[in-house]
Amino acid sequence: MAEKIRKSESEWCTQLTPEQYRVTRERGTERRFSGEYNDCKTQGIYRCICCETELFDSNSKFDSGTGWPSFWAPISGSVVETQPDTRFDTELTEVLCAQCDAHLGHVFADGPVPTGQRYCINSVALKLDEKK
Repeated sequence: MAEKIRKSESEWCTQLTPEQYRVTRERGTERRFSGEYNDCKTQGIYRCICCETELFDSNSKFDSGTGWPSFWAPISGSVVETQPDTRFDTELTEVLCAQCDAHLGHVFADGPVPTGQRYCINSVALKLDEKK
């Protein structure tokens, strides 16, 4: 993968909406069932809103009932990184864009086959490129 994208806080603020900035740069979370991609059935590739890296294919998206778009796997193992997230009462596994370190959401071990993973991702951290 190419060298990580690094921008100043002011550069990110100029590029992103306040909500996108809060979620991706300040490790926030959008409200359940509020994101535009939660119920989206459109086929395509979900990209990072910050750097446009291809993250998830709609073919791996499933309805988890959690209120956030959920995927059973990223496009490849190299496009996301994970790290422990201990900000809450329970330890979670945070999902980050490997290219720009944007906070995307969290991954859980309660997803469907074939991976058993549930990548629970904030809609505001994504941009869908529809398949033509």
